[in-house]
Amino acid sequence: MERIPSSPPFIEPLPFTQNRPFWSVMIPVYNCAQYLTETLESVLEQGVDSSEMQIEVIDDASSDADVEALVSRVGKGRVKYFRQEQNVGSLCNFATCINRAQGQVVHILHGDDRVKKGYYNKLSELFQRHPEAGAVFCRYTYINEKGHRLHDRRPEMNEDGILEDWLLKIGEYQRVQYAAIAVRRDVYEALGGFYGVTYGEDWEMWVRIAYHYPIAYTPEVLAEYRRHANSISGQKFVKGYYLKDLQSVMGYIQHYLPAEKREHLLKKSKKFYAHYSMRVANKVWHSSHNKVDVHQQVKQTLSMHSDLLLYWKVAKIYVKMLINRR
Repeated sequence: MERIPSSPPFIEPLPFTQNRPFWSVMIPVYNCAQYLTETLESVLEQGVDSSEMQIEVIDDASSDADVEALVSRVGKGRVKYFRQEQNVGSLCNFATCINRAQGQVVHILHGDDRVKKGYYNKLSELFQRHPEAGAVFCRYTYINEKGHRLHDRRPEMNEDGILEDWLLKIGEYQRVQYAAIAVRRDVYEALGGFYGVTYGEDWEMWVRIAYHYPIAYTPEVLAEYRRHANSISGQKFVKGYYLKDLQSVMGYIQHYLPAEKREHLLKKSKKFYAHYSMRVANKVWHSSHNKVDVHQQVKQTLSMHSDLLLYWKVAKIYVKMLINRR
């Protein structure tokens, strides 16, 4: 398999049998051992029996710790471990997660995120109440490196149920984090896995699923998505290259959107992410004080979208740079 697949990877269908667990909690990891114990404990504390839940760590050849020993110590035999022979990249690792999943529903929980008490019970309830739903997700909260709450994601609606006009909403910008969403395995079997880019690949997937299936939701905050320094330190963020990935995703999802809405939603997407990029540029400036990197970030931003407010934000950051102010 290509490191960055150019089309959705094939997911091997599994026969439906009564012996399959309902849940497969698949935990992809790569050099995030410092957070993995919290992630595993957040799942194990839910108390779901092994007959109902597969839990497995899929290690993309980490080099930061003995991940197998950590899984053995924390999981005490309840959590399985699989290690790639060599680093295959996030997209191929996600495909491995899904193909190794034996459950009816797959939850890809990154090794630095967490779930809150009741996550699996609540989402199980919604899957049973809405058998037509291809996926279910919950409201989530952002946490920092130390696991402290930053803020909650605003609710998509105020009660449990099937989301209305969800394709148009998710088609505008990314609204869901991996930790919050669970997908029926047969949906992945029908649609394939993640592909194309390494930033925004999940946005494309959630749009693809929304095009084919209803999506159920609960406004209860039951997942925790971790923001940490690494999220802005990589070259894709520092230089603004992630915007190229996002523009590729915008192109991928166009054919899923109603023809009469495509141009309008594309403009809204570019505007949203241009302003988002200026927030990132400010973070890059505060963290590195590197004028070259910030200039590259601004250049990538303005190549995607421009408006008066955006120019004002650009001017403000250049004034900070001119006076060398953090």
